[in-house]
Amino acid sequence: MESRIIVQKYGGTSVGDTQKIKNVANRIQKYHEKGEKVLVVVSAMGHTTDELVQLSEQISKNPPRREMDMLLSTGEQVSIALLAIALTEIGVPAQSFTGSQIKLMTDGNFSNAKIEMIDRTRIDEAFAQGKVAIVAGFQGIDKDENIVTLGRGGSDTSAVALAAALGADECEIYTDVDGVYTADPRKIPNAKMHKQITYEEMLELASLGAGVLHSRSVELGMNYNVVIHVRSSFHDRPGTLVMSEDKIMEKMKVSGVTSKGDQARVTIADVKDKPGIAAELFTQLAKKDVIVDVIVQSSPRNGINTISFTISKKDIPSAKPLIESYAKDHGNGKAEIDEEISIVSAVGVGMKSHVGVAATMFQALASKGINIEMISTSEIKISCVIKQSQAEDAVKSLHSAFIG
Repeated sequence: MESRIIVQKYGGTSVGDTQKIKNVANRIQKYHEKGEKVLVVVSAMGHTTDELVQLSEQISKNPPRREMDMLLSTGEQVSIALLAIALTEIGVPAQSFTGSQIKLMTDGNFSNAKIEMIDRTRIDEAFAQGKVAIVAGFQGIDKDENIVTLGRGGSDTSAVALAAALGADECEIYTDVDGVYTADPRKIPNAKMHKQITYEEMLELASLGAGVLHSRSVELGMNYNVVIHVRSSFHDRPGTLVMSEDKIMEKMKVSGVTSKGDQARVTIADVKDKPGIAAELFTQLAKKDVIVDVIVQSSPRNGINTISFTISKKDIPSAKPLIESYAKDHGNGKAEIDEEISIVSAVGVGMKSHVGVAATMFQALASKGINIEMISTSEIKISCVIKQSQAEDAVKSLHSAFIG
């Protein structure tokens, strides 16, 4: 019988020091001894990536993105080599690979590249020799062999992409939490852990600030039908399976409540109400790779309206000149950027078949005296922009109203 292919990913906290790396090696050994083919994707140790960013900031406030990718990719190279050494030390043959060595090809967008193809040749060679293959997460190369990174959280994306390329049924993502919860358990002590959750729910939760999984990894899992198993690297209990909706029997009305505080709200007033005006603004932002989240346009009065939208705070430096120029050309000359906001959201596929979700949400916020500044909805999500100082109270109130 053909050996199963197991893909595992270990995050920075799971390989935070040499003792933790040895613990990971011991866990991998159990799978290897069962005769399974094991591919391991590893993040940089602990806060290495943040420390590398800080080093660059001591030299430049605006370093070239190519050189930042060259710098940041070194973190994973350290951890894959140490894990290979730890496995060899306990008698498990292992070989480490960088993203370039396995030809993980990307579109070449520095600091936020998308995976286009993976060559599995060297991984299969390692498997044929009975070795554990260890691959650096978060990185790949472009057609010119430049090292490029996949954006923060990109190791999850690497792992799921490799699972898809290798035809693995499941991708185990090991982290410092037991699984996916209805809210951040560090802030909501009575948050409940899901045994199963849909790709769609996880995708919304990931994009809305639930830091357990990177949203692009969930998209890949959904597209290639790879079950993602989120579990703790500190014990052997099962975690949360992220899978297709048709495999889950009971759908909760609301499966998670999140808050996202890394956003800023942009408001441009007195914009002329005519076709193509909004398109011009958002086309310019898209060209700068600025992701826009919540968008609200007021009803026109006297031929003018107001456009408000949210962007990531990290995109403000590149977006601000565009926004100010647009406000000058099409608005009243002023663009207001408010960084003191949060987006709180309730997510659940059960919303499709339950009424009154919006009413419950708005009542829960009103009961805490929280004013809603913007609202965005989808089939399985309601998001509200509120003051950042009220985010924690909002999440507690919503979790209590929907989940208990």
